[in-house]
This record gives sequence, C-alpha cells and structure tokens, in this order.
Amino acid sequence: MHMADLGDVRLHYRIDGPDDGVPVVFANSLGTDLRLWDPILPLLPAGLRILRYDKRGHGLSTCPDGPYTMGALVSDAERLMDLRGFKDAFFVGLSIGGLIAQGLAVKRLDLMRAMVLSNTGAKVGTKQMWDDRIAAVQADGIEALGDATMERWFSKEFLKTPDLELWRNMLVRQQAEGYAGCSAAISGSDFYATTATLRLPTLGIAGSEDGATPPDLVREMVDLVPGSQFHLIRKAGHLPCVEKPKEFADTISAFMRATGHI
Repeated sequence: MHMADLGDVRLHYRIDGPDDGVPVVFANSLGTDLRLWDPILPLLPAGLRILRYDKRGHGLSTCPDGPYTMGALVSDAERLMDLRGFKDAFFVGLSIGGLIAQGLAVKRLDLMRAMVLSNTGAKVGTKQMWDDRIAAVQADGIEALGDATMERWFSKEFLKTPDLELWRNMLVRQQAEGYAGCSAAISGSDFYATTATLRLPTLGIAGSEDGATPPDLVREMVDLVPGSQFHLIRKAGHLPCVEKPKEFADTISAFMRATGHI
C-alpha cells in the first residue's frame, strides 16, 4: 500500500506486477475501494503492471471537503498515472470509474491506449436523483442507502448469498462526505458530446441485472465511439467483476489481446 501526495488530496494506491509489465489502470465504482478488483486479478494474464487506487473520499485516501467535480476526479487519475509512469495504458473504469475514463481519454489521450467502460454511461442519472441521494447521505449517513443500493448493484441470486455482507459493509464504511462529493461529480457530468469525439479502442461491459446503469445505457454510450465493442454479462448486476469474475476477466483479457495490448 502506498500514498500519493497530490497536494489537495492524498490517494491510496497499489501497484501489482513487474516494473516492466504492460500498464493497466483500474478505477472502481462509487461506494467501493480498490478491493473491488480482488476477484479478477488472479484471473488476468501474467506480465501486467496493474495500478489500482481509492478515489478521493473513499477507502484509505483522504477526504477533502466536497462537493467534488468530475474534473477533479479526472485530474486525480491523471496526476497519479503521471507520478507512477503509467502511459499508453489499458484503462478499466467501472461506474464512476468509467466516467473518469471518458474524461481522461479526452484530456490526456497519451495516457490511454484502450479503455473498458463497465456499467457506466455518458451521463448517469438525473440531477434530482443525485440531489436526493446526497441529501439522504448528509442527513442519515450511507447506511440509509445500504439496502436499496445492494438491490441496484446485485442480481437476486447474489442478494441471497453470505458474500453480500462484504459489499454492503464496504459501502456503508466509506466516508459520507466522500460519497456525497463523488455523487455531485456524477450529477454534473455529461460526456455525450466529448465521448463521441474519441477514436480509441473501446469496450463496453454491462450486467443484465444492473439496476444502476442498465445495458441499454451502456450500449448507447459505447455506440458513440466508432468501432467500439459491447459485451453483456448475464445474471450479473452493477458489479460483474464480483458476481462473474471469470467472465469479466476473460472478456477484458480478450480485448487486450485484440487491441495488441498483450
């Protein structure tokens, strides 16, 4: 575990793999930390240099006063990648991580060779929806959203398993200010026009049971990028890397090979 001092925020991050490995960056969803990717890491090809990090206000990173902007979250990823020498990387972003990926690709295409946009959209939700969620968190904490969030995140089958508690605990133990701050960043983001200008290899992944970013939203987003691909993971919700780790890992590994990344 390491901390990167970026001035206005200190980000907790981890790098796995050889120093000369193929650079891969993972950006996780709202309400989770870098452990989101634990289920798939052992299933990925050898020889990757993998960077994972906790967004501001999440995990072990510091929690600046909110609200946050998507520009700040994109800048965090940009500065961390520059600091650790991750250029021409394969970038995997899930949910808010996918919004960060889109913003970063527009701003710093030199940092990204290809991107996977998982369970996300060019715009996610409405301002009223996010305002209501932020107000609920500020009034009663993340616990108040716990059960409803699990129902959006996971399939009915997974909701019956003991492992559900792991992810519910991860969610409710995030800092309320960080969750609300990142929610504001999502609320203010609309990448329809800018994502349509991108010309880099892009794969969209959706979960058939996703109650947060339904498959049609993901498909609509990736269709903005010419030549993009789309993969639907059945019987999985908003976090297919948790529910279907092998299929998720196999899908992004095949995309890496197809784009000449490995």
